[in-house]
Amino acid sequence: MLYILACGMVFFPGLFCGLRKVLKSAFTHWSDADVVVVSERLVSSVHASLATVSGVLVVNTCRDVMNDRHWLVNSFVLFGAPYMAYDLYAMYLSHYHQQRLINNSAAHQNHSLQTVKAFLSKERLLVFHHMALLLVFMPIVLFFRRDLGDFFIACFWMTEFSTPFVSLGKILIQLGLENSKLHWINGVMVLCSFFTCRILLFPYMYWMYGQQFDLPLHSVPFHLPLHCNVGNLSIMVPQVYWFILLVKKAHRLYRRKVKDQGPKQE
Repeated sequence: MLYILACGMVFFPGLFCGLRKVLKSAFTHWSDADVVVVSERLVSSVHASLATVSGVLVVNTCRDVMNDRHWLVNSFVLFGAPYMAYDLYAMYLSHYHQQRLINNSAAHQNHSLQTVKAFLSKERLLVFHHMALLLVFMPIVLFFRRDLGDFFIACFWMTEFSTPFVSLGKILIQLGLENSKLHWINGVMVLCSFFTCRILLFPYMYWMYGQQFDLPLHSVPFHLPLHCNVGNLSIMVPQVYWFILLVKKAHRLYRRKVKDQGPKQE
């Protein structure tokens, strides 16, 4: 158990540091902020891909959604836990370098309590999300669920399917390709994958539970303990909020593109 945890503690920060060195050498005109942002996004995509593949493997193996076990569940939770702690630091580092880039006059500014507070204020929802996964989700999975529900744990991993597309969008902007066809196609994939794997996934899990116990979908919540419904709701609500933000952003970009093109002059 400790060996798997140690592997995660080495892998994610090590990959981040390695990518920073490679990108710094390959893109010498990039600022420290550019390098950190892209490195963070690439590591995030790697973690998301591992989580998605693990989730698919477990979901396809479990026939009994409540009682079937898979060795990968506890192992990946331990391996992925250090990622949450690392990603908090990487997000803060990205925020710090971006602020230094924006405030050129404060380029000498060092890390301080003020910079940490500014980061926590700006990214409070993401910070809360990471801390909840690390301090609540992980202990529940490892110690308090009585070896039940590997299927549902794997379903939650599959929510990460949209993350590489989100990261690719930001990397394309970083490369100056925000007006390319690839960026437009990727934006469509972001919306489709996010809606499918982060919102429709919840009724899917309830439907699968109903299929096993011969219950109609609408009655499943009334056959589950209250804490299960509350837990699912607390996870789903931020996903809906982020999806709305994505839709609004996509709509703004579309309107801007139409406005920029304008009516063709004869």
